[in-house]
Amino acid sequence: MQSTNLSHRRRTAAVLAIAAGLTLAGCGAFTASSGAGQPTATRRAATGVRVLWMGDSIAGAQAPALEAALTAGGVAFKNATSDGGGNVVAGDHEVTAMGARDTWKTLKENLASFRPTVIAYQITTYDWGTARRQLSAYQKLSRTAKDAGARLVLVSAPPFKIDEFFEPHKDAIKSAPAMAAKVTGVHYLDASELWGDDYAAARAQRAKDGIHSCQQGSAAFATWFARQLGELAGFTPAAPGVWATGPWTGDERFAKLGCG
Repeated sequence: MQSTNLSHRRRTAAVLAIAAGLTLAGCGAFTASSGAGQPTATRRAATGVRVLWMGDSIAGAQAPALEAALTAGGVAFKNATSDGGGNVVAGDHEVTAMGARDTWKTLKENLASFRPTVIAYQITTYDWGTARRQLSAYQKLSRTAKDAGARLVLVSAPPFKIDEFFEPHKDAIKSAPAMAAKVTGVHYLDASELWGDDYAAARAQRAKDGIHSCQQGSAAFATWFARQLGELAGFTPAAPGVWATGPWTGDERFAKLGCG
């Protein structure tokens, strides 16, 4: 038990350190109290911003922190990521064709039920296909968002390990961000600003698998993304200190990734 508590304290301290290093201008209705050594928060009034978060399992590992950060700032959030899919580019491969069908179907359902004001799509590891097909899919996503009255934010994926599974598709993985950046009328975010370009570098904050992020990396991404989205959608993100060490850090997906 003592070892478990020590591990938890180390994890909490590490997440706080990441959050502190990326502190935002957190003003508004949130207040922090150190009376018991733990921050307490009063939820902000809703901003009217509603974010639908899309992507694959990399985006899924970021989702717990992202939900905590955005909801703390009064933003409604829905996680629409998919493990082993989540892609909008069908390509020629059976895996990606099936994934794309599911993604477009689920998106239609979420547009009707959740009514997002922002659709945020992180380019997936499954957006295989020619550059032309990639551009066409991202343009379709742009039109879909516009028709739904939502803004589209396209985010490049973090650097990740190209293993034997991804090796045959490395050219498509490389071209996808460039095609996303060509789409007009959308907001494109280059995540290399946060992660760099080397998955093995400490800056990239990848988990042991070289692909996903642990709690610290997810907190860093949520802090960065909330700042970008706040500038775009006109709200002030909550300071990391009020959300970065919340219950989300115990999400089971982090245990499956072997995160400490």
